[in-house]
Amino acid sequence: MKRTGHWPADEAETFLRESTVPVRLACRTPSDDLWMLSLWYEWVGGEDSSELCCATSADADVVRFLRANDDVAFEISTNDPPYRGVRGRGTASIEPDEEKTLLRSLLERYLGGTENELGSFLLDDDREEVRIRITPTRLHSWDYSGRMRDVVADEANNESNGDANDN
Repeated sequence: MKRTGHWPADEAETFLRESTVPVRLACRTPSDDLWMLSLWYEWVGGEDSSELCCATSADADVVRFLRANDDVAFEISTNDPPYRGVRGRGTASIEPDEEKTLLRSLLERYLGGTENELGSFLLDDDREEVRIRITPTRLHSWDYSGRMRDVVADEANNESNGDANDN
């Protein structure tokens, strides 16, 4: 896997393991149109063998799309300043997740557990689940913290001034 960008490999790995924003996944439809969606993910592995693992319904459109063309691009990035993240490309494979092991892990990671309405819906016995396994061929990390330093400082000042004015 080729790695480039702002962070050394261990920092990029830490970001991917600890970040709980969804992965934005891009692929092609069977008619060669572009398609993008967001999925929960888990980063598995290290320097020699790494992959993004996502869960979805077996009848989701993206499953059909990836079976027709397994090339993907993806990005995992913060939603608030300072913007930073990891983007890349690779190939996807689909495999059954009959016990919904990955889905349970993702519910824990993103929602703190399975005992909620969404968990009950997704873990229903009648719902067939698959694992999307993305093997990156390229990762690129980026971090705009340095160039956004004044934006973040202004935001922090505005928040602290707002708190003072609320009293």
